[in-house]
Amino acid sequence: MNDDIVIVIGEDDDGHAALVERNIKRAGVINQMIRFKNGEEVWAFFSKKSKDPSRVPGKSYLLLLDIRMPKMDGIEVLRRIKEDHELKKMPVIMVTTTDDPGEVARCHQLGCNNYIIKPVDYKKFVSAIQQLGLFLKIVMIPHLNGDNKIDNNLN
Repeated sequence: MNDDIVIVIGEDDDGHAALVERNIKRAGVINQMIRFKNGEEVWAFFSKKSKDPSRVPGKSYLLLLDIRMPKMDGIEVLRRIKEDHELKKMPVIMVTTTDDPGEVARCHQLGCNNYIIKPVDYKKFVSAIQQLGLFLKIVMIPHLNGDNKIDNNLN
């Protein structure tokens, strides 16, 4: 993954967040990761209403987003991001325990790029996140400054 790409994690569960970060790194992705514990913090970061940290124009971001979060759920964050003209091209991957087909369909209708169900089994969860890390090494991610530049690979 290009090291200019920042991975933003919206996850309220400390254990899940630690597993995600650790296993993405095990897959060889060494990019900066920023974690937020609720949807309001995620939205404040991307809408530049947060004092620190806040997104930087010209950077590329990838959002890993849980659905069930306090203050603002992941579906509302997803909706706001995909309705924003500067943010809508940013890839959003839902990483959640919710396997309700209606919720999966709703997230895809709102524009999520992928939907990963967190397995309850620890080993399966670790495997899923490592596979996500390998996937992240080959995806192309657009910058968020309105130009058409794309970061090709993750380190």
